[in-house]
Amino acid sequence: MQGSGCGMTRPREVKTPTLVPFSAKPAGEPPPVRAWANPNVWTDPMLTALDQGVRGGRWHALIDKVYTQINLFTAIRKVVANQGTPGVDHVTVEQFDSRNREELARLHAQLKDDTYRPQAVRRKWIDKPGSREKRPLGIPTVRDRVVQTALRNVIEPIFDVTFSEHSYGFRPGRGCHQALEHVERLLNAGAVYVVDADLKSYFDTINHQKLLERIREKVSDGRILKLIEMFLQQGILDGLETWTPEQGSPQGAVISPLLANIYLNPLDHLLAGAGYQMVRYADDFVILCGTREDAERALEVVRQWVAENDLTLHPAKTRIVDARTEIFDFLGYRFKGAVRLPRPKSSDKLKDTIRAKTKRTNGNSLPFIIKQVSQTLDGWFIYFRHCNQAVFQDLDRWVRGRLRSILRKRSGRRGRGRGKDHQRWKNDFFEKQGLSNLKAAHVDFSQACFR
Repeated sequence: MQGSGCGMTRPREVKTPTLVPFSAKPAGEPPPVRAWANPNVWTDPMLTALDQGVRGGRWHALIDKVYTQINLFTAIRKVVANQGTPGVDHVTVEQFDSRNREELARLHAQLKDDTYRPQAVRRKWIDKPGSREKRPLGIPTVRDRVVQTALRNVIEPIFDVTFSEHSYGFRPGRGCHQALEHVERLLNAGAVYVVDADLKSYFDTINHQKLLERIREKVSDGRILKLIEMFLQQGILDGLETWTPEQGSPQGAVISPLLANIYLNPLDHLLAGAGYQMVRYADDFVILCGTREDAERALEVVRQWVAENDLTLHPAKTRIVDARTEIFDFLGYRFKGAVRLPRPKSSDKLKDTIRAKTKRTNGNSLPFIIKQVSQTLDGWFIYFRHCNQAVFQDLDRWVRGRLRSILRKRSGRRGRGRGKDHQRWKNDFFEKQGLSNLKAAHVDFSQACFR
């Protein structure tokens, strides 16, 4: 392309796709159990037995693996690394870690002589993005989180090898992008009739006895079963009231995601055995079919299984959609034909976070504010980088508007950044200050994927 009259030639602009499919940057294959099973627990003979199967199909004498000091020590290190807030005993992670030797010795002794008893779970109510509703979060004490981590180190491989390949939530080496890639692959193959299902209050409605029955299918150690049952029946401290749950497993507990997968595992295999393509991430799942009739039959299978297992499908949120002409949301993304967008709740949550960091009354320096904003934008982009480019252009514009409003107030004027503020503080002004540019990041990502 020729430039102006000076005779110079402009470099040819490289066109980049406005959307990067998940398959263009594949998340990779999940690692085998041997790659992630805790080596302090899972020795080579145990892993061989896991591959070949144990006598009777059930594992015996596992409690001694839970309370070994090396397993408890690695559990403490993991809980400390994850941080988190205190439970009902008000002991922080830092306080627990400062006396970790004493705590380790105490937990080892209590688990060994069967005197360990978990404390109540502190309930905290947190906002649901884009909704007036709140959802309960359970916060166990630090010491209970350590024991749950040690227990998970022992039993997770036993159950993970039985899980469906199409189950992606809270499993080692698997994640949201692999699930999203799988959904996109099925859509591209013509499975465009989507059963968009929603389990109402799933974690709070798991049937304890049915769950324990599923665990007994693989584990016969009575002390392991008793330990799991104690965690299921931990008291719940909600405000000033403490009560004992008769069902459910609190979100926030270390062991809950594994228990939730164990409970839904029969549904995964039931649908796969019937030839239906289900993609599940914890309690969030979709079933993709080639015809509406197949989708209706699949939904009926789910309805029947859910009813038999004391769960409930949300009547307003469970539906069948034609993905060619209708929208459905999955794992934060909105699928709209060939378009990929963040679902509105995901965008709203991001904007709420940015608003809190860019109030016009913010007294921090502009470079500090921009650094805080950019950290949020960078993390959000890593997850939503497969959206259409227009999403990033719009967000860039909106963020700069928030920053211009701060500068406008500091120059003694009222209102939002507008008019000549766009010339006074141009886009490159903010880039020089270190503000992340989402559109540019998407262009770089696109070029890297299609190079």
